[in-house]
Parts: sequence; structure tokens; C-alpha cells
Amino acid sequence: MNYWWPVCLIRLIENLKMSVVKTVTQVVDTMIILIMTILFSCVFMATGAVAAQLANEMSPSCELTTLEGEPFGNVQALKGEVVYLDFWASWCPPCVESFPFLNQLHHEFSEQGLRIIGVNLDEKTADADVFLNKYGADFTIAADPTRQCAKNFDVIAMPSSYLIDREGIVRYIHRGFRSGETDKIRIIVEQLLKHQP
Repeated sequence: MNYWWPVCLIRLIENLKMSVVKTVTQVVDTMIILIMTILFSCVFMATGAVAAQLANEMSPSCELTTLEGEPFGNVQALKGEVVYLDFWASWCPPCVESFPFLNQLHHEFSEQGLRIIGVNLDEKTADADVFLNKYGADFTIAADPTRQCAKNFDVIAMPSSYLIDREGIVRYIHRGFRSGETDKIRIIVEQLLKHQP
């Protein structure tokens, strides 16, 4: 008897199944990539829209606290100073990179009227304390335990920074941290410090 043809038929069916599975997997992978691309495009478009809404507008009102939970004050009460408001968290790698730059800015420009406020968004202040003990901050640290300030400023990335002029108007918004952009930020800070209302 010839048993070779059923074996060949079984192998052919198995090969077809594998081919179909590979094709389906490739289609699913392609669809996932396409969906992720569309979602990220929407997020970046929304980020641009938010930035456009806040830029050249009065700084949103919100109350900050100290890390210990004591009242710090309202961001709008800082009129008269140029404010660099930086939202950060201990779990954010770009925040680690940004702190040396913020310390430099503080040392360079604090006597000219620049006030840097790092607004921590960690759920546990102990996490912020560990971060600060490790990386250090020569500038003011505040907290936003209710996340209301982050909501009012439409924070969607870490870190998110807002340069606010002496009249309380948001003049520049920066999301993330890239060392190649520090010169641009420094120039904007210098321009804002030169302007007297």
C-alpha cells in the first residue's frame, strides 16, 4: 500500500496553516503599527493645539504646596518675576537630565529676576525626596498633590516647562528635555529678563 500521499497531504495542510498564520500575524502587526501611528499623530496634534492655546495667554491659576504639604501659593501671584515652571517626576529619565541645566539657569539668572519652580507630580513625596537627594535642586521645589496645576497647564509630557513673563503671560512652552535646545531656552530667558513692564 502507498501511504506517502496522506503524509504529503498532511504536510501540505500544515504548511498552508503556517502560511496563513504568518500572513494573519503580519496583517495584525501592520494594523497595530498603523493604529499606533494614528494615535500618536493625534496626541502630537493635540499637544500643538494646547501649546497654541496657552502661549501668549495669562498663566492659569492654581495653588501649589511644598513637598511637606504646606501652602506654597498661587502661580499667578508671581507677577513681577520671570518664572520657569517645570513639571517633573522622579520616574522621568529626561527630568534627571534637565536638573543640571535648571541649576545652571538658577545660578546664572536668579539675581536678575528668574524664579525656577520645579513642580513635583509624584504620588509619594518620599519618591521626590529620594530623587532630590540623589540629583539635587538649587531652585525652588513645589508640589501639585491634586494635579490641578498639571491639569490647568495641560501637562501631557515629562518634563513640561513654561516660561512666564513678568506680567504673568506664558511666553514659551517646552515638552521633554533635549540638551540641544538649552541654548534656545537660555536666549528666551535672557529676552524675558530684559523686558520690564
